Amino acid sequence: MRYITKKDIYIVANYLGKIMQGVGVVILLPLIVALIFNERVDYLGFIIPSTISLVLGTLFTRIKSKNSRARLKHGMIVSSLAWLWASFIGGLVMYICLDISFINAFFENMSAWTGTGFTIFENVEILPKSILFFRSLEQWIGGLGIVVIMIGILIHPGTIASSLYKSEAREDRIKPSISNTLKKILQIYLVYTVIGIIFFTVAGMPIFDAVNNAFTSIATGGMSIKNANMGFYQNDIFYTISIVLMILGAISFLSHYKTIKTKGKLIFKDIQFIAMFGLIILTSIILILVTKSLPIDVIFHVVSAVSTTGASINSATNIAEWTTFMKIIILGLMFTGGAAGSTAGAVKIIRVIAVLRGVYKNIVNIISPRGRIVNMKLTNKELKESQIREASSYIVIYLIFIVISWLVLVFYGFDGMNSLFDIVSAQGNVGLSTGIMNNSLPDIAKLVVIFNMWIGRLEIIPVLVLLKSIIELSKAIVPKYNN
Repeated sequence: MRYITKKDIYIVANYLGKIMQGVGVVILLPLIVALIFNERVDYLGFIIPSTISLVLGTLFTRIKSKNSRARLKHGMIVSSLAWLWASFIGGLVMYICLDISFINAFFENMSAWTGTGFTIFENVEILPKSILFFRSLEQWIGGLGIVVIMIGILIHPGTIASSLYKSEAREDRIKPSISNTLKKILQIYLVYTVIGIIFFTVAGMPIFDAVNNAFTSIATGGMSIKNANMGFYQNDIFYTISIVLMILGAISFLSHYKTIKTKGKLIFKDIQFIAMFGLIILTSIILILVTKSLPIDVIFHVVSAVSTTGASINSATNIAEWTTFMKIIILGLMFTGGAAGSTAGAVKIIRVIAVLRGVYKNIVNIISPRGRIVNMKLTNKELKESQIREASSYIVIYLIFIVISWLVLVFYGFDGMNSLFDIVSAQGNVGLSTGIMNNSLPDIAKLVVIFNMWIGRLEIIPVLVLLKSIIELSKAIVPKYNN
């Protein structure tokens, strides 16, 4: 039985082509910044990759298959390839414009698109403003989802839109149709971004900095235009605005919509928001009591970790010198992450809640009288065994990839605790680092981390579907070649 046929390849190529066209357009936007600031940047560094993406994308869109209907597997393959392509094209821009190797450029762009926030640049402040804006724009688009945004702009509503929407780990619908859902999500996202820019500007931040910081905060990206990240500003008002934006980014868009519609009444009934807020309060109190850090420093990093933003007001050296206790607490938050259907990464709060409730349900079943049926609810719906199994299976797979990648870093001689911290940060698309993630990281280790960031953003399954499809194709091609 053939899992992947020629018809499947045609369907994937057609819709991937549309996304490649969108990426080609996005690549050109930073040139506006270059013109505004009259920069002597290599304009061809943007134009050439953009042209490649637009031309290939246009060719792919002309590949059509008659009587073909897109399925979830097509959406997952398109989504997986789209993130790789966007990172490749973005890497090509930096490779041409800057004096860096392609693997470093690819690493930087995968980090930006996935909202991870690691950087290989020792001094980002010497980079052209167009490149800095480019990184922030990648995070802003990647926070909502490359494919999600492209569906809303370039792809007509229908089965493929639904498949692509699900392929980026999104299930909730604000409106009955995918197209209307995406319109509302984009509206909410844009409004919060503009509000963030206004608040930063009013508080005294330069407009260029305000735009970039608003982009990366609401997108829970965290990649900064300053070497010291948010710590550069030494301003508690800026920290507070950033904290609010990070929390907003980590709340599901469905909750935002319902809260706006009910004028704030439903937010405190959202189990994911309650759990996240509880985690922030509890862990902040614990860390303030057991460390000598200032409350604003603790709260900022706690929110940055659980929202998977990765913004920091400490240098990597400071993070490396945190106590093991503090690293474990922050590591747990980075593993948990924000709400499903938000811009946050990691395993998501709802899965952790599902597993914990599943364990509790099993315990109650064991001690209950024979014949009693124990039912539990999750988000006002009955918690089904299938949900518990899905959440448990995902967390196990997630941990397996973390352990494998962790061992790679330890093999290269990095400290065990710091390696685990940075790998959890990479796969959770967080970006907080103990200093391991830099230009001197061995190339093999960089490729492993790139893989972690990629699978973390796509929630693993789409990537496994792509890899399985490639294996099946190779099995089909090799016998023909041998014959």
